[in-house]
Amino acid sequence: MNIAVLVSGGVDSSVALKLLKEQGHNVTAFYLKIWLEDELAFLGNCPWEEDLSFVKQVCQDLNVDLKIVPLQKEYHAQVVKYTINEVELGRTPNPDIFCNKQIKFGAFLDYINNNYKNKFDKIATGHYANICEIGNKYYLKTAPDKIKDQTYFLSYLSQEQLSKIICPIRQYSKQEVRELASKYNLANKDRKDSQGICFLGKLKFSEFIKHHLGEKSGDIIELETGKKWGEHKGYWFYTIGQRQGLGLGEGPWYVVNKDIKNNIIYISRDYFAEDKARDNFIVSGLNLINFSLEDLVNSKDLKVKLRHGPEYHKCKISILDNNKNNKLKVNLLERDQGIAAGQFAVFYQDDICLGSGIICD
Repeated sequence: MNIAVLVSGGVDSSVALKLLKEQGHNVTAFYLKIWLEDELAFLGNCPWEEDLSFVKQVCQDLNVDLKIVPLQKEYHAQVVKYTINEVELGRTPNPDIFCNKQIKFGAFLDYINNNYKNKFDKIATGHYANICEIGNKYYLKTAPDKIKDQTYFLSYLSQEQLSKIICPIRQYSKQEVRELASKYNLANKDRKDSQGICFLGKLKFSEFIKHHLGEKSGDIIELETGKKWGEHKGYWFYTIGQRQGLGLGEGPWYVVNKDIKNNIIYISRDYFAEDKARDNFIVSGLNLINFSLEDLVNSKDLKVKLRHGPEYHKCKISILDNNKNNKLKVNLLERDQGIAAGQFAVFYQDDICLGSGIICD
């Protein structure tokens, strides 16, 4: 096959590139230029230069053509603006999910179609996920490495998008990918994994938000008593369930609510109290992959993830208002203390990702 391989400078995509070439496919590497060097210069050194240097070295060593695709405008319009808007609304965004939906398998797919016509059969990526074709339909399945599994970040893709994607490292654990990188003596074999949000890399999210939204002094109030315990510099710097960074004594304290209109942060020491159930929420903007609402409602083994990682919650689904507003109520069988508006709830049955939706206010 002729395969367009998305490379980032990390070990995962580099191993994917090597595996595909070793298997005899015709591969071309593509690096998406989405960095915002002018906008982020004030924050310090953006890691894109290091990323690209590793990409170039790996492609040179493997004798693979490399193409650099400029998508800064699309990225800013689709991902950065979304992130800023969500934070300003007091919600918890997930820019990585939108990056996959709108950029990697959105704008880039359009770029491939417009500039290369029908040259490429598939787009390959270094995600830990398994995309299977069964009966002319495509299913998103979890990877064996449950810690690294990235179906959470791919859960908002459409059937058409999934049909274009392959994940060459789907059957490997992270340790095995590292071992392959050493075996192939890839230039980035010892490079650490990126932990940052997709467009920030090593830069601090709080500094990025400060640049766009500034600072605004507000009160920190204890939920149960109404007592003021201090001041903050803007509700947009805090998320529900947050414990770190409050700088208050007599804790531990947790952020439990935000008054957006009056710029107030509410805190509590009783975050895990029995009267704070945190076992249900409403989901909107549902994206289902080969499944119907009825499938979710009738599933006996439905699970949900509220964040990337190996932890699931067993849950039950009910449809609200005859689904006039495309909203669902999710009831967890056990509590989760980190439920926050804007987060993605991703649904699973066994090893199949059914799709996802966004937690409402």
